[in-house]
Amino acid sequence: MERIWEFKWILGLLPCYLGTIWATGKFCKKYLKIAKRNEMLFWGFLLSSWLLMGAIGECRLVPYMILTLAKQIFFIVLVCVLFQGEQEKKIFVSSLLLLFGILLETFCESFLCGVVLLFMHTVKKIPEPVVGDGAGCLIACLSFLVAIGGICWMSKHFSSIFSGKKGRWYLIAAVPLIVILAVFDLAKWGAGHGILLRSGGNFNLYYDQIFSYTGNCVLTALSMFAAGVYLFGMDRIYLEQEKSSQYHAQVMAYKMLEEQYSRQERLRHDLKNHLIALSGLLENREWEKMRSYLSRMCEGGGLEDDEEMTGSSAVDALLYRKRKEAEEKKIRWDCEVNIPGECGINEFDLCVLFGNILDNAMEACDRMTVHWKLGDADCFIHVQAKKVKRFFLIEVRNSADKTEQYKAGYSDKGNAKEHGIGLLNVSDVVQRYHGVMNVESEDGVFTIALLLPIEEPDMTAKELFETGS
Repeated sequence: MERIWEFKWILGLLPCYLGTIWATGKFCKKYLKIAKRNEMLFWGFLLSSWLLMGAIGECRLVPYMILTLAKQIFFIVLVCVLFQGEQEKKIFVSSLLLLFGILLETFCESFLCGVVLLFMHTVKKIPEPVVGDGAGCLIACLSFLVAIGGICWMSKHFSSIFSGKKGRWYLIAAVPLIVILAVFDLAKWGAGHGILLRSGGNFNLYYDQIFSYTGNCVLTALSMFAAGVYLFGMDRIYLEQEKSSQYHAQVMAYKMLEEQYSRQERLRHDLKNHLIALSGLLENREWEKMRSYLSRMCEGGGLEDDEEMTGSSAVDALLYRKRKEAEEKKIRWDCEVNIPGECGINEFDLCVLFGNILDNAMEACDRMTVHWKLGDADCFIHVQAKKVKRFFLIEVRNSADKTEQYKAGYSDKGNAKEHGIGLLNVSDVVQRYHGVMNVESEDGVFTIALLLPIEEPDMTAKELFETGS
């Protein structure tokens, strides 16, 4: 009869198994790709393995520790084989699911068992209560439901951890999770063999159980807290490193712009002498020498035709390069930039703003799918910057894939390595000048608008945006 009850227990937990597999598959599908056929195999293999190992565990055919390790290793291998993507990322996803799923389930189970024992001892006055099979099955089901809810919550709130990371980051992040999981498995095995929080005969069975369940709750809570702090701390460090590296790259680019315009200033300084030399070549009708001389002037001064004239030499050079890049990619370029003399924003910060925004615009145009990129007119970048009352307005509109969405500082760029970093740098500059940034994405057009105060205004930048002035 006891063996029959054990198998009924397994069958009673079948809906919980199915719910856990559904939540697990949903989490994996959000951050990893999988073919439809492989998805069905994943469901089938996972369910059959859990039922088989559950039956083996109830029959006591294999030691608990070996069975637990086999179950966890099988899950990691299953994710690595059936899902697509970097191996490091697949290991990270599977270890993350295992750790938090087991910790949530164990915490809930230990907490509920402790509550049931406390109720039986204090209310029903049972000296040494024990959680029965019926109550144990119900507690197991509730624990599964908590784990399922936790995995669904992670699917919604762990997006930033997977944003633009590289394979090495996933591997480094996965190692501590696996270590915590191994330590927890060992501690749980020890608790089941009388090693953790036993009184040694000083107290009765009731207090031994309460101490053990309390110890499990504390251990799981500390493990979840440590894992969460580690993951989000690693994510924060990565984000700061990416912002710093991009910032230094922009500093180098700005120095290159300064060097370019230094050459142009030297050319303008020597313009009188160059005009005298060209006049001599013109009088002698030495056309080839004159053409060569002009070519060397342009090359030496970094000058070509159609230079941007914005009021800032550094921004001129930046916009010129971006325009050339757009022309090479057959992106329609429309630029109207007039930087007022009393702008109050230094040239480096202007280059950070224009550079990051235009880089994102170029990337958005590159990501446009071929089937709706019907011609050059469908791919455009429009840049506008001017003085509006006592504010400096920068607005950039560009075409984008209609399937992309913008949410809270990030756009769904797929596997972009610098996911959202550019907009964070723009936001930093805007906040430094006490301005506001507005971002919209609608009908395949991405628009970003910045409003920066030129001097102490009568109304704030936010109020000006809201009034539509």
